[in-house]
Amino acid sequence: MQVLVHGGAGSDPDDPKPRQTVLDRAADTGAAQTTPVDALEAAIAILESDPRFNAGVGSAVQSDGTIRTDAGIMTDDREVGAACSMPNVEHALCVARVVMEESPHGFVSGEHAVSLAEAFDIETGVDLWSERTRERWTDLEAPDGDAREHLKWIRERYGQSDPDGRDEDGNPKDHDTVGAVAFDGNSLAAATSTGGRWLALAGRVGDVPQVGSGFYCSPAAAVSATGAGEDIARVTLSRRVARHVECGRDAQDAATIAIEEFGELTGSTAGVIAIDARGTLGSAYNSDAMQTARATRHS
Repeated sequence: MQVLVHGGAGSDPDDPKPRQTVLDRAADTGAAQTTPVDALEAAIAILESDPRFNAGVGSAVQSDGTIRTDAGIMTDDREVGAACSMPNVEHALCVARVVMEESPHGFVSGEHAVSLAEAFDIETGVDLWSERTRERWTDLEAPDGDAREHLKWIRERYGQSDPDGRDEDGNPKDHDTVGAVAFDGNSLAAATSTGGRWLALAGRVGDVPQVGSGFYCSPAAAVSATGAGEDIARVTLSRRVARHVECGRDAQDAATIAIEEFGELTGSTAGVIAIDARGTLGSAYNSDAMQTARATRHS
């Protein structure tokens, strides 16, 4: 089993070494599983449970003071599952897998996705607030008005992870999603999980649960993306990577070309990881940083 994971594309993290240790453990745990789907679920669950990452317990806060999680998963036979806008659900990817394997649908949202999680014994009602997130939220004066007031309030704040949106050097700080791709020599799978972006409008859904945008898998390649969600969705970034592999590129070349195209088309930052059907791994980003980890376990 080969597994490649990422911890989000953004600015240089404050604590890269502890983050890298968690990413390495996630990749190793995934590589020990017997199927690509099991590998993804096991690897991403570790990241969703660590507040250093923007997924699960490390998730961002939306404008109404609620944390909502999203995730998507896909296999190389184009089976798809996605779930979004789930308050108090730590392991969003588990819910997406239920959608894929247990329902005739590809996407379930909001309170209904939470009900589905409960029906399949996935823990709900989890406190997703980390100490850091709570401190940042407490320093803000959130509006009490309607959606128009919320839009006005978030206009200069959306996407920023600190109260003032900047680190001490004046650089934007916003680490996005976590994701993974896996290949067992026969089958590919891709998945991505997120807590959204800091101070999005309540109910906002980004690229992560949208097939072809935050994640994609075909017989040629498995891809997970991270970064500026609206722009990733506009250009279906993950599908773009897979298409380059389908046209004869390996995973590394495909990732590099797709990120170059993304930057030219949008002017935004993003990152991707990929693995192709030959077992070639690829990763690329145009942000300041994107931490990854890889592991291989031979059966």
